[in-house]
Amino acid sequence: QIGRFIVASYIEQNLAKDENIICKAQVSWLSQVWYLFFGGLFILSALVGKNLFIFLLGGLFILIAFLNVVTTELAITNRRVIAKFGLIQRQTIELKVNKVESLSVNQGIIGRVFNFGSIVVVGTGGSNAPIPYIANPMNFRQQVNQFLDDYDDGKIAQQQHKI
Repeated sequence: QIGRFIVASYIEQNLAKDENIICKAQVSWLSQVWYLFFGGLFILSALVGKNLFIFLLGGLFILIAFLNVVTTELAITNRRVIAKFGLIQRQTIELKVNKVESLSVNQGIIGRVFNFGSIVVVGTGGSNAPIPYIANPMNFRQQVNQFLDDYDDGKIAQQQHKI
């Protein structure tokens, strides 16, 4: 949440009329543990040795971790799955809900231990969009699948009323 005060939410700024966020996900701080560990180690080492270069290098590692967390957004709305990466060079992925075929989660051993992983959204036509380092990926997948099931059920009910 700290980054939401510094960087305005791309997703919230780009919602269409009558579009609502169903579920949001964010990057896990624990996925950035190596950047934070080495950044802290370099800073401590620089303080002891009074080395400005090593201190700045440590600060750079911590800044990279911070930017990875606060500049990555993922959400499902009642119309789209939206993901955004980056601060200066922005990459966005937007997929209409009715074009989502599946959602998968990839987790390595560290991801399983610290509960983060990549969410892969597969759209019609075989396009896939991996979104890495997401906190609680299984929970996000479950919420998205529940929404998609409800969406499909509602669509079927609407078609039956037209008959």
